[in-house]
This record gives sequence, structure tokens and C-alpha cells, in this order.
Amino acid sequence: MENGEANITNKWRFNNASSNVNIDNNNNVTTDNSTKKSRGVTVREARTMIMENLNHQDQRPMLALAHGDPSIFPCFRTCQNAQDAVVQAISSGQFNSYGTAVGLLPPRKAVAEYLSRDLPYELSPNDVVLTIGCTQAIDIALSSIASPGANVLLPSPGYPYYDVFSAHIGLETRHFDLVPNNGWEVDLDCIEALADANTVAMVLINPGNPCGNVFTYNHLQKVAEVAKKLGIMVISDEVYGHLTFGSNPYVPMGVFGSIVPVITLGSLSKRWIVPGWRLGWLVINDPHAILQKYGVVDSIKRIASISADPASFIQGALPQILENTSEDFFTKVINILRHDADICYDKLQDIPCLICPHKPEGSMFVMAKLDLSRLDGITDDIDFCIKLAKEEKMIILPGVTVGAKNWLRITFALEPTSLEDGLERLKAFCQRHAATN
Repeated sequence: MENGEANITNKWRFNNASSNVNIDNNNNVTTDNSTKKSRGVTVREARTMIMENLNHQDQRPMLALAHGDPSIFPCFRTCQNAQDAVVQAISSGQFNSYGTAVGLLPPRKAVAEYLSRDLPYELSPNDVVLTIGCTQAIDIALSSIASPGANVLLPSPGYPYYDVFSAHIGLETRHFDLVPNNGWEVDLDCIEALADANTVAMVLINPGNPCGNVFTYNHLQKVAEVAKKLGIMVISDEVYGHLTFGSNPYVPMGVFGSIVPVITLGSLSKRWIVPGWRLGWLVINDPHAILQKYGVVDSIKRIASISADPASFIQGALPQILENTSEDFFTKVINILRHDADICYDKLQDIPCLICPHKPEGSMFVMAKLDLSRLDGITDDIDFCIKLAKEEKMIILPGVTVGAKNWLRITFALEPTSLEDGLERLKAFCQRHAATN
């Protein structure tokens, strides 16, 4: 009996792992394992699958128009104040210890004050939980409402991580439509038709990912009234908060916290262009303390207590980052995004097989619909993106990933000349595959 031979068995039961992930046309993941399970697919999984098809013999730079992280481009570098704040927090020696479950008090106070600027009431530090990016804020928010039989309403198109994590915790999801020809507004009738006695919340993403829309004050108020009528809370993902450059100003859903309880999710990642710093927040906007009465606040803090928390030195830097970043930095970022959005929308108009129903007004994305009748040899959006990667060394996200089959989610947050290069490659690809009849 050497090398543990006596322990060899064919009865090991941990056979659910898989290294290969495939996306079908219903946005389900299937694996090469015999125990197949359907769920949503994350942006990261979809990007990885597409990137496996890149032609590495192509000497051109790879262009990624598939995710919201422009931090590699010098024009999007974060502000000096944010960098200095992190250096000072580390150098101080005061942030080398473990944090607390909900986050250190000074940064929670800073987040409360930062968000209160746009609200008709004051938040307190007790309303704030600091998280490892907005992703963990999503985890905690969904976990806090998950119970046997419960369901949550998600936007379609939407950010796929909500589907993925809901499946992970056994929370049923139902999808309401965002209407492309109406500025991607919520179909309020759809909300009412989907909800039942087990519906506990709806998710709103504003500014929109993947649609690049920005909801108006009046529309958000209508959403709040419908949610109140149904007796459900609103989980408002505002990770792209303030990144708006169209006619509609950014309005936080918390403005309507007196109508309906709102859980706001946000982070430093997008407005400060530092997604790798992994600092986010979950905030209770509930002046009437309804979520406290129904145990949701206690559930959130209990879940936070068994989760990891953000690095202490990033927490320590947060007050200076939120309080001292100049408006010049924010204006510069907005101006670049506005210019990029103009470039992207205008150039998409010159590609006959792509239909862009709404010019982006916020975030970093635009949705374009594929007209497959104008293409030869392209079966669907996944096939389009795989062949685009092979032929043009660029990555675009297939729409099925975000719940929109035969659409594309295009990221325009690049250095402008790189964006123009990418859109020219996209146009050349579409011309090469144009239908001849």
C-alpha cells in the first residue's frame, strides 16, 4: 500500500466542476460535464469565451469593446487626489488591521454625506455597508431577500450577474422589459403582470448597463409608485452614477425613498475609473424604516458579518477621495465619454446591419441590434462575436449575455482613436460578411 493506492475510488461525488463553459441562445451556460446546469452567464465568462478565438498571429493591438474598464488608457487615469489618498492611508500605518463587518466608521460617514448631497433627506453612517466593489453589494442585497419561494424582478436587457448570483442562492428571477424605442424605459405594465405574492424586490440599473440610458425623474417616480403598489422594494444599481452626458440628468432612486424603500448599490469603480480598487457600498434609503421593521436591515448586516470586507487602507482613503476630488476631473471624464458616445453612435449609423435605437446618454455602453438578413454566414450574435474576434482581433459582447439575443453590447469608453479603430474594424467585418442578394 504505497502512495495512497488503497484510497483510490470511483465513487467521489464532487463531479460538478467544469473547465469549459458554453453559452446557448437562451443565455444559459452548459458545461462539458455530465451534470449540466443552466444559469446565466457573467460578462467575464462571455469575454473569456470570445477571447479564446482571437487570432494571435494578427499583429494589430487587441481592442476590447466588451467591458466597462477604460483604466488602461492614459486619458481615463484616475485623479491625483485619489492616488494620494491611498498612499497617505498606507503610509499612516493606521489601516493595517482588520476592519469591521459593515466597514470603518469614517468612510461610512463619508459615503453617507456624499450620497446625501443629492437626496431630500440625510443619510447616516448606520445606513451604509462598505463592500468589495459593487459585486459584493449585489451579493449581499440579493442574499438579504432570498427565502424559499421568493422571486425578484430583473430588467431585460440587464446586467447578467444578477441572474448568476440569484441562481447560486436559489432566488427565482423574472424579467421585465426595457423598451428600446422609448429610451429603454421600464415597461411598467410588465412589472405588474410579473409580480405576485412572492415577489420581494425589483432591480433597476441607472445609468443603464447595458443600454446606456438615463431614466428621467418622472419615470423613476412612476417606478416608485408601482413598487409601492406591489409592496416590493427597489434595489437600485447606481455604479455608473453621475456618468451622464445627454439631456437627462442623473437622479438617484433614493430621492423616492419616502415612497418606497430603496437599497442603493454603488462604488468608486466607474466614476473614479478604479475598478481594481474594489471599494463599493450598499446604502439603505428608507426614511420610514420599513426595511428595519421587516428585518431586512438586520439580514444585510448579518450577511455582511460573514463576508469579507474591503481592504482597510482603501477604506481609510475613501473620505479624502469623496470629499476632495475636484470637479475638473469629473468634467474631463464626462467630456471624453460624451465624445466617445458621439463617435460610436455616428459610426454605427454607417453600418447597415446594425440598428442602434437610442443614442447613449450615460454609463459606458450602447446596444445595437443585428439585422441578420443583411449578413451572410452569420447565424446569431455569438457567431458574430466569435468570427469578429478571429478576423479583426477585437472583442464585443454578444447580446444574449445580457438577455438580448441577436443584439450587441458595445463599450465606447476607450481612448477616442482606439475607439475609432475598433469601429472601423467592425465596419470592415460587416462589409466582408454583407449579404450579396
